[in-house]
Amino acid sequence: MTKQIVRTGNIAEFFERAQSAARRADQGGKFEGTVTLSFEDPQRMFTVLSEARRRLMAEVIREPMTISELSNNLHRNRSAVTKDVSLLERMGLVVSQRQANPGHGIQKVVRSIAPRIEMVATLG
Repeated sequence: MTKQIVRTGNIAEFFERAQSAARRADQGGKFEGTVTLSFEDPQRMFTVLSEARRRLMAEVIREPMTISELSNNLHRNRSAVTKDVSLLERMGLVVSQRQANPGHGIQKVVRSIAPRIEMVATLG
């Protein structure tokens, strides 16, 4: 995957994009390698993608990190980072994987779903 797009728009715009993609697929057209996450309400988009979560995303776009590394790098409480990672996973923006941490149990490594994320909000 090359990039993820997070945008706002209404239902009609969502279905218009979906129909366009379906027509392209029917015609054997190529896709850009993007995934789009749509919010109908711009405020909801900015609530989900708060400044703290956008900073977290920027960290894992650069390189996969453990929850502890994210907590240290962002100077945030570990439980707050864990909650944000869970929300971002549910939204499809990050994935995490548990792996052994020799001598310390298990650690969760978080990575971005794409190396580039665009946020698009249309007002009006």
